[in-house]
Amino acid sequence: MSATAVEKTEPVAGPESRRPGLSGTELTAWQVIRRGVAISPELVQGIWLTLLLALVATCGRILVPVAVQQTTDRGLSGGDGVRLGLVAGLVAAVAAGVAITAVASYVSNVRLFTATEAGLATLRVKAFRHIHDLSVLTQNSERRGALVARVTTDVDTISTFVQWGGLILVLSAGQLLVATIVMAVYSWQLTLLVWACFLPLFLIARPLQRRVSVAYAAVRERVGEMLGAISEAVVGADTIRAYAVQNRTQARVDTAIDRHRRSATRAQILVAFSFTGGVLMSGLVVAAVVVAGVALGIDGGISLGELLAVLFLVQLFTQPVQMGTEVLNELQNAAAGWRRVIGVLDTPADVVDPGEQGVSQPRGPIGVRFEHVTFAYPGGEPVLRDVSLTIPERARVAVVGETGSGKTTLAKLLTRLMDPATGRVLIDGEDLRRISFANLRSRIVMVPQEGFLFDLSLADNIAWGREGATREQVGEALAELGLLEWAEGLPRGLDTPVGQRGESLSAGERQLLALTRAYLADPDLLVLDEATSAVDPATEVKLQAALDGITRGRTSVTIAHRLSTAEAADLVVVVDKGEVADVGHHLELLQRCEPYQRMYASWRNQTSQPTTNT
Repeated sequence: MSATAVEKTEPVAGPESRRPGLSGTELTAWQVIRRGVAISPELVQGIWLTLLLALVATCGRILVPVAVQQTTDRGLSGGDGVRLGLVAGLVAAVAAGVAITAVASYVSNVRLFTATEAGLATLRVKAFRHIHDLSVLTQNSERRGALVARVTTDVDTISTFVQWGGLILVLSAGQLLVATIVMAVYSWQLTLLVWACFLPLFLIARPLQRRVSVAYAAVRERVGEMLGAISEAVVGADTIRAYAVQNRTQARVDTAIDRHRRSATRAQILVAFSFTGGVLMSGLVVAAVVVAGVALGIDGGISLGELLAVLFLVQLFTQPVQMGTEVLNELQNAAAGWRRVIGVLDTPADVVDPGEQGVSQPRGPIGVRFEHVTFAYPGGEPVLRDVSLTIPERARVAVVGETGSGKTTLAKLLTRLMDPATGRVLIDGEDLRRISFANLRSRIVMVPQEGFLFDLSLADNIAWGREGATREQVGEALAELGLLEWAEGLPRGLDTPVGQRGESLSAGERQLLALTRAYLADPDLLVLDEATSAVDPATEVKLQAALDGITRGRTSVTIAHRLSTAEAADLVVVVDKGEVADVGHHLELLQRCEPYQRMYASWRNQTSQPTTNT
């Protein structure tokens, strides 16, 4: 059977044109907060009651200054002398008010923490889910450690701000207002003095916060780079040791850590400057109020008790200014992390699940057709050019070609891990882009060269192939493949832990497990990216017999590196330099296809080389 000629389709956006940057948006801090609340509405559930309780807690703080003024002017130095009853009554009232404010503060914080955790959980779930919705190309545009940072450390910075800084920022604004009003009641002159002293600090706060925002954005970027370098060093530890490149790897990690250190130091210097400015101004304000208050007192413009109350209120005024400066810095850090998370959520999924609007096909043998498919990786030349190909139902197909010819890309398009730049891939006459992911994934399963294993037991890893699979079904699958004896021969049988990424198993054993998992999934189309390449010769013989049973009665496509796979296939697809050079049976291709003849001769020459025992 040869490549079919079909009518060309309209091109669709290719990966290069769609590839997003994952860099986030240029939103201001307040725009980021509004957008974050829209993404996680749980953050503001019941917010008005929480703020009301927080306002009660804030208003309670003025009880002490008022009590000090009343005690001094009426209880201690009034015309009637010391009035112990009045003093005791004021102290009792203040104690009751403080108790009420403490309860209000506790309840408001509990409500805030509960809402925050719910909102951040939603944010993490949405970000994690969206990362999995992105195509392989988009995921590969950023290092894995950096992607992990976006749903872990970046969200943690948001948590720190929302649970601590957000409420303090609101309370600080309320405390400034209440302190200003009460101060003005006692002395409008001193109130104007306090505001006049702090006004320059307020004016430089905005440009300073912009610089802090830029600095913290750099910090979040450096955190992602650092986690990426560290995670690669941990995952690739065996390769690093094998090639004795520990020093180079350490230097790379050290560089990432040092870049993070420098960016974090720059950000903290700006933070220290703004915080120190608030502390310095607070001290100067207290001194100015004492001097001005004494002068007013001499002229009879203010009593001793009122001056003491104003000094207490100045502390209530300066405290939120100092805390507000720190909170605003935390806001910039949180906003930088929030932008990165929003950047993920705003990245369009270039391989889109049509969902409920998608087609749901019945189970059964699958026929495949490529119609003028062209594909290019971002920034590169096309790796597949105008490929038209038909794969009939129940056919066992081997795809062969030299390294870089486009074999694996063909498999990824067939399983819709990526979409073609132009053309269509159809199964049973339906464009893959119109089929719901749930239906597509239930019918098509791909086993890559290195099947990923979870840090679970052998049985649990196999059971991932089918939702709700029982231990008995796992055992049956192993038995049908002739692998039950192997599995039971492991240290703990089916309960043997495979370790992270299957590190407790050999490469061949990992592939046996991955194939059993695919077999349990019972797909209509099985795509194998030379899944037997890591299996030793003795195991390959037994596994090949099992594969014959797996592929019998269903369509299978194998990306073949060993041409023994092509010899046994019903159909061989020869891919050469991004094009389908020929399609046919092994013997037919040996007669007419020059690229296949060349590959077969090279393979035979390698397999016929005698081995030397040493």
